[in-house]
Amino acid sequence: MYIIRDKKLYNILIIEDNQGDFTIIEEFLQEHMWAPVIIRAHNYQQALKILSGNEVAFDVILLDLSLPDKSGPDLVSEMLRKVPLCPVIILTGYTDIDFSIQSISKGIFDYLLKDELSAVVLYKSILYAIERNKIIRELRRSEKRASDLFNLSPQPMLVYDPETFKFIQVNKAAIDHYGYNNEEFIDMLFPDLWQEKDNVQTQELYNLFENEPGGIHKEKVTHRKKNGDVIEVELFSGVVVMNGKDFRSVIVIDVTERNLYEQKIIQAIIKTQEDERYEIGGELHDNVCQIIAASQMSLGILKPAVLSSEIALFDQCRAYLTLALHEIRNLSHRLAPAFFDDSNLEQTLNRLFNSFSSDDRAEIRFDYDKAINSYDISPEIQINLYRILQEQLTNIQKYANAASIEVDILIHNNTLKMRVSDDGKGFDVNTAKAGIGLANMRRRTALFSGKFYIVSAPGDGCTISIEIPLLQTKPNLQPA
Repeated sequence: MYIIRDKKLYNILIIEDNQGDFTIIEEFLQEHMWAPVIIRAHNYQQALKILSGNEVAFDVILLDLSLPDKSGPDLVSEMLRKVPLCPVIILTGYTDIDFSIQSISKGIFDYLLKDELSAVVLYKSILYAIERNKIIRELRRSEKRASDLFNLSPQPMLVYDPETFKFIQVNKAAIDHYGYNNEEFIDMLFPDLWQEKDNVQTQELYNLFENEPGGIHKEKVTHRKKNGDVIEVELFSGVVVMNGKDFRSVIVIDVTERNLYEQKIIQAIIKTQEDERYEIGGELHDNVCQIIAASQMSLGILKPAVLSSEIALFDQCRAYLTLALHEIRNLSHRLAPAFFDDSNLEQTLNRLFNSFSSDDRAEIRFDYDKAINSYDISPEIQINLYRILQEQLTNIQKYANAASIEVDILIHNNTLKMRVSDDGKGFDVNTAKAGIGLANMRRRTALFSGKFYIVSAPGDGCTISIEIPLLQTKPNLQPA
């Protein structure tokens, strides 16, 4: 039978002291290879000299287990140490299953018995060894690239077991940023980094297992460093496979300073808006209202001179002035709710409800927790709560076509909570375009480390919820 020989160039080192065995192996190789470059070493020391010369890069090494100067396990260990990147195939006359398993587990590519050897078996073994070695070397290069990316990344990176939450690996940036050394990290659990680790929401952790379409999940949380500093971070989590097991790789982006600067900008914008509103409200109250009031007085002086046939028109003019005065005062109170007196939050909100009730058919039910009056709530929180409520009432008035509105304000666990619910037509929060008003409500809430929630569906009305912690009554805008 005609055999098509492989025309690729193969460099093969045969370490064999027995001339007869060498000749057979050489013939087997030449049977399937066109012109293999075969170099022979008669013993281990001669093989070392050949390998140290670096004159030939061998594709494979065929190793006899019993050499004059070294044999058995020592020979295998030394050869693997000397040529870690070259595949080694053992050719032996000894049948020892345990030793063959141990050798392959150490890194030997194949274990062939000379008595069962054939040209086809040897050729296939060499091809498989070379191809497998290419795959292994590429995996090693890939692992090195991944390791370099991990260890040299300027961003903290963490790998943990999703079943136990134990850290498996952390990079230098994580050690530098959090202040824990590698051993301390390995002894920790992922939730230990949370600001309040005993109160970590289970959903927050399991959210990190839910991949977005791109394979990465993003989560915003608060962590605590070893020195006690609290930082706001964004976590980008994805699956990483190590030794056949799925782990979670997390990139940590510290956004504390960025958030502080953003809050400063938001605070400046809101302060400017409030200053403008108070200025306009003051101008309307002090100037325009006074002009209208003076006009009413002037009309009163002129009344005796008005002809009886014109008295109805005269009274109508006075009524219009009275209505204008009422509307301007109402607008002034909306623009500057605490401008005129020392009203508390409840009284100020009631005035807001009264002004909306006169403009809209919706019935407003207001439930106010009297315990709020015993708290020293900062004016900044009060005015922002007022603006959020004012914005939502305006939205309901414009778009919801609601028959009833419920407003609940209470304090629970040192948290100021406000819920505004309506029975209007609602909308899909996932598809609706986010407007400026909604964005403003979110920004005003975030300014005080608060949480903003919105729940709505077509035909089911809308509910917004605000939660602002009262542990600090003013927005924390100063860098630590």
